[in-house]
Order: sequence, then structure tokens, then C-alpha cells
Amino acid sequence: MTDRPPAHQRILLKLSGEALMGDDAFGINRATIVRMVEEVAEVTRLGVQVAVVIGGGNIFRGVAG
Repeated sequence: MTDRPPAHQRILLKLSGEALMGDDAFGINRATIVRMVEEVAEVTRLGVQVAVVIGGGNIFRGVAG
């Protein structure tokens, strides 16, 4: 990382529900979640407040296909 202070004190991270699948055909991939959590934790260690919004509309609507 850099020694410069973060450009923003608060950020909003919007993740699609599909991104949580990783390489799996369906569901939520544990390794993908762990990686995302580690990356968000790294940002928070810089002093940035992070809000996370996770999509999941297809879970409620059902996946068309």
C-alpha cells in the first residue's frame, strides 16, 4: 500500500449476489467470501469506514434460465 492517507473516510461497496458465487455454478462460495472479507478488513485498517451492500435479488425472484 501507500503511505498517503485514504482519499475518503467512508465508502460504500456494492457487491452483486452473483459475485459471491465465485467459480461455483450456484450458491455462495466460502473462499470468495473469505477473500472479500480480508480485503474489506485491509481497508478498514487504514481507518476507512466501509458499508457493504450485497445484492441477492435472484435469490428471491428465482434464477431464470
